[in-house]
Amino acid sequence: MRPEEKIRNQETIETITRLINSGVEKMCVIMRHSDRFFHKDSSMEPFMGLTEKGKDFAMKLGTELPKNPKPRLFSSPFGRCIETAYLIDKGYIKEHNIFNTHNSMAIELSPFYITDIHKAIAMVNELGNVNFLRKWFNNEIPENIMQNPEIAANTIVDFMIKQMNGLERNEIALCVSHDWNIFPLKEYKLGLPHEEYGTVGYLESVVVFEKEKNIYIVNYQKEASLL
Repeated sequence: MRPEEKIRNQETIETITRLINSGVEKMCVIMRHSDRFFHKDSSMEPFMGLTEKGKDFAMKLGTELPKNPKPRLFSSPFGRCIETAYLIDKGYIKEHNIFNTHNSMAIELSPFYITDIHKAIAMVNELGNVNFLRKWFNNEIPENIMQNPEIAANTIVDFMIKQMNGLERNEIALCVSHDWNIFPLKEYKLGLPHEEYGTVGYLESVVVFEKEKNIYIVNYQKEASLL
């Protein structure tokens, strides 16, 4: 039985609200999807949806988003991420009666760095997630299984900056992704190793933002760092 994972929707809302209140006008948020189902067959991974609890918390996050700036949503093509983005949008509409553009899917928000899903999942089952991630970050996993983790982190950050720069006035980019996309950001961009700072919870986020022509990265565990 899998241990129950924490849901970090409140930390995400608090981080977004704090940045808005400090005068930040341009930001891109990447967050893990909400609470999900699991399947023993790794080929079913892209199709696993949200639990009822996961649906409720995604909707709740949407209702708690500030009215302004309004969200522009992006997601991984995996079902649980699309579903999370949809419910965040519905929650925002329910609370504020403001309609948004449709969610846009992006490969950079998917596990694009996995080159052999079956071997990667087998290694996770053998080593455990914590040890597997450390081996990945130590470049001890062949690139025919997992691509270079620092390059993956740079690719994700570049995508976030691009979306942030493409925002209209009074918009915020919300990107629904996976915990394995967020771990490298915490490791390489925030200096938050998972052995010390813990797993990435459901709806936990990292935020890239611009202020006074500088670009920063932040999450609920650490003050903003210059990128």
